[in-house]
Amino acid sequence: MKTPVLFYRLAVLAACMLLLGTSMFNPGNPRATAANSESITNATWLWNTKLIETSSDELISFMADQGIDTIFLQISSSVSKTSYTEFIRSASEHQISVYALNGAPDWALESSLPKLNSFMTWINNYQNSVNADEKFAGIQVDIEPYLLPDWSTNWTSLVTQWQNNVTYLASEAKKINLPLNAALPFWLDKYKAPGQNITLSYWMISNLDSVSLMTYRDKAATIFDLAKAELAEAELLNKKVYISVETKRSNEGNHVTFYEEGVSYLNTELLSVRSKASLYSSFAGIAVHDLIGWMELVNNTDNLRTLPQ
Repeated sequence: MKTPVLFYRLAVLAACMLLLGTSMFNPGNPRATAANSESITNATWLWNTKLIETSSDELISFMADQGIDTIFLQISSSVSKTSYTEFIRSASEHQISVYALNGAPDWALESSLPKLNSFMTWINNYQNSVNADEKFAGIQVDIEPYLLPDWSTNWTSLVTQWQNNVTYLASEAKKINLPLNAALPFWLDKYKAPGQNITLSYWMISNLDSVSLMTYRDKAATIFDLAKAELAEAELLNKKVYISVETKRSNEGNHVTFYEEGVSYLNTELLSVRSKASLYSSFAGIAVHDLIGWMELVNNTDNLRTLPQ
């Protein structure tokens, strides 16, 4: 090991040990105080967008306490424009950026281009009609085409369509000057991009501004091991990778979520993940899925009375 790397590791370790004394690791107060320490977490998701109409203050207060600087907020036609502007304005006051989120497995299909166009048109129209502190800071798509039958039966065609749609989204995002992020599984590095001698993860990272890698496991060492290949690829491409973890109950097994272990264990493991991943310049931070599951974990209750599912 080279001496500068050793010193860097020691510096990261020292910083991590300092964090252990902060409020996030105090059993009496498991929330982080961003003003007093470096945050462990950076991003989160909110799928139940209606909550910004009823619980905006509580959501933003929690994120600010945890040091969150980015939220991926699903776009819902049932939520008023006023609710978006008020939520984003309040989030901006707490230095929290809001990304417009949408997607579905069929968004990988050529036949779904009208849906993608409608989403991008909505964002463009919204951006052109609000003040600077009410605008979205970026876009995230969560497509997951491997949930479609064609992933097993017509893989090359499906992946090619997916690539074409990602290219389209990236082009449209660039036109409205917004960075594009995508949620991706950690195992795309095991596949080659159709007709190319590069991994599918490398292709995706190269065509996006950043990615949120769904490294859903409950042990720091495993989480980091699953992210290493993409962190290295992103470093070569000068792109950014969020390492993501799950807090909600999962039917895929207890090993994919921190739901059973609780918030103290979660914080300890995330601190270890950050220590390891910070050696990569491509590391953007840790994203926690999702905001409501995380709040329930912190509050140690199955159902938040003030935040219904």
